[in-house]
Amino acid sequence: MATSVDLSHYVTADGDGLARIELVVENVASAAAIGVVEQAVKAIAGMREARLNFTNHRLSAAWEPGRVDPAEIVAALDRAGHPAHPFRRADAEETEARHARWLMRCLAVAGFAAMNIMLLSVSVWSGNFTDITPETRDLFHWLSALIALPAAAYAGQPFFRSALNGLSERRMNMDVPISLGVLLALGMSVAETLLHATHAYFDSAVMLLFFLLCGRYLDHAMRRKTRAAAGNLAALKSDFALRIGPDGAPVAVPVGALAPGDRILVRPGDRIPADGRIADGVSLIDESLVTGETLRREAKAGELVHAGSLNETGALTLEVTAAGEGTLLDEVERLIGQASAARNAYVRLADRVSRSYSPVVHLTAAATATGWILAGASVHDAIVIAVAVLIITCPCALALAVPTVQVVASGALFRSGILLNSADAIERLAAADTIVFDKTGTLTLPEPRVANAAAIDPSLIALAARLALSSRHPLALAVAREMPSARPIPGASETSGQGVRAIVDGLETRLGSPSFCDVRVAETELPGGDSCIAVRHGEARALIIVRQALRRDAVETVAGLRAAGYRLAILSGDRPDAVAPVAHTLGIADWRGGCRPDDKIAALAALKEAGRCVLMVGDGLNDAPALAAADVSMSPIAAADVTQARADAVFLGERLAPVSEALQAARRARMLMRQNLGFSLLYNLLAVPLAMAGLVTPLVAAAAMSGSSVVVTLNALRARGRPAAPRQSDASCEASGEPAWT
Repeated sequence: MATSVDLSHYVTADGDGLARIELVVENVASAAAIGVVEQAVKAIAGMREARLNFTNHRLSAAWEPGRVDPAEIVAALDRAGHPAHPFRRADAEETEARHARWLMRCLAVAGFAAMNIMLLSVSVWSGNFTDITPETRDLFHWLSALIALPAAAYAGQPFFRSALNGLSERRMNMDVPISLGVLLALGMSVAETLLHATHAYFDSAVMLLFFLLCGRYLDHAMRRKTRAAAGNLAALKSDFALRIGPDGAPVAVPVGALAPGDRILVRPGDRIPADGRIADGVSLIDESLVTGETLRREAKAGELVHAGSLNETGALTLEVTAAGEGTLLDEVERLIGQASAARNAYVRLADRVSRSYSPVVHLTAAATATGWILAGASVHDAIVIAVAVLIITCPCALALAVPTVQVVASGALFRSGILLNSADAIERLAAADTIVFDKTGTLTLPEPRVANAAAIDPSLIALAARLALSSRHPLALAVAREMPSARPIPGASETSGQGVRAIVDGLETRLGSPSFCDVRVAETELPGGDSCIAVRHGEARALIIVRQALRRDAVETVAGLRAAGYRLAILSGDRPDAVAPVAHTLGIADWRGGCRPDDKIAALAALKEAGRCVLMVGDGLNDAPALAAADVSMSPIAAADVTQARADAVFLGERLAPVSEALQAARRARMLMRQNLGFSLLYNLLAVPLAMAGLVTPLVAAAAMSGSSVVVTLNALRARGRPAAPRQSDASCEASGEPAWT
């Protein structure tokens, strides 16, 4: 790799003056690989940083310029058994899709083989109690072998490869005992078939693979959803910009070629490609996805605008202040990456358990075989008993204990309009004791609504809605929503920045700014944070107040969460005067407006340092880093794509109730997970001694293993009930005072 690809093209400079490269690392099947990869890179002289994100298998490495050749990093990783490639977004997405298809093929092969082998095994079992001949039994065993051996060779690849990688790195992972148990069961079955024995264990080995592949595919499918954030962020970035040359003519250049001081032209309808200061022009700017600000901002010369914002109405000439890695959009992406990497603590904890589990299983099987040989048993009998121990201790029920509950609970949540993006979202939702809301699009509906429609003459509102269809102004769109069946007025014309006019029944009708409609606005008519648009038909006039409407059940839902003991707060990128009335209406004392992404992360960090488990609920692009940094997160379906990708759960519709429903369902699911894990532990405590005593054959061990899997699956089905509102006893937080942010 180092000799065939020039890696210098993939090296960038960060804000600390360090050279940095991002690589996609292979063979990261378990969290133990994190330490192996990072240590292999950090061992290179001059290397300052190496961080592997287990979720997307992406390594970020930084070093002092001139001291490290990036080819050394790839070579070191290759020696450690983890080949690496430069990160290319399209390649990474294709690799993920290819891996998902491969896991599904393995699962399909294992399932098909298990069903057919079980048909043959049932015939043998029933025949052993009746009149089956040895020749017929041997034939059925050989047919089972013809199905099982190639099927296991293919379907077992996810476990065999992981086990080989672990052994090559001189470490044990959970796939080592799984692979050993499968191979020994297959080998013993072939030997028993050659010896014309009564029993063979091909069904045990293939069923074991099938059950474990179910859990692995579900885990991969749910984790894969969380890897879309970078691709969605890229959708907000422009590939090209119109740079103004010395002769004043705009020339299309890649955004990466821009430098601070360059002047660029941004046309109406284009996304702004770089952070910059307006040198010339006036336009309405939609920054809702970037900063969380609800109202379109009228931007003029001298004001700063951010990459990713949408230029709506006028042409702008910008002087670039930051491009490429220095923009606010790239800061959001960097914050998301850091927050995602921090979540690897969950994975590291699981891997510590697996590192302890594997040696114990192997030592138990080896001690069993040795003990029986010393007690005078034959090597054949000792190996059969050891294989039974390996099969019966296989972590099948343990592996299914959590995924089965997740799948069933996910289905119940889906029926309630809640979609899970993260494999461990349920456990983390159940642990939450503090809820932090964004305002715009979360507590409020994503689109502004008319607040005083009932106080205006219906015929005037109807005319306003018809005129509004001839404008793209956001306030006009809010008026148009009042009458979805309205039809536009023929001949209506728009005056840029003022409003729309038309002749209706011989009278001039206008919709637009109060001055355009000759309507005076008293301070008492327009509460803080509201916007207004006026309508005039002849001498009839009205002021239409537009505001972000609360979700219809927001007051009830927030009251229920407070009664259940959850601590509540609001962190919003919107103006403080727009946040204050919402916080007052909902009775939330702790709130802050005008928050940047790093402000939200800092506030969440303060809560976490105080021992709180935080659920963040938000919808804007500026919420994405906070969603990634929180212990658990949710967003509405109307949220920005990037935000949905970072959220652990997404809820549908205009209700806020799914937040409380998800919390209640998560607590119930956590209870069932604990029951399943407790049963798995009890099963091993009872079954292992019996297997070690030679009272369990590999066939019975496989049946017991399958039976334990059935039990945890049936228990998981109890999570199908529809979530209810949280009760007072469901919350785990104390009633002590909340941290004051205002």
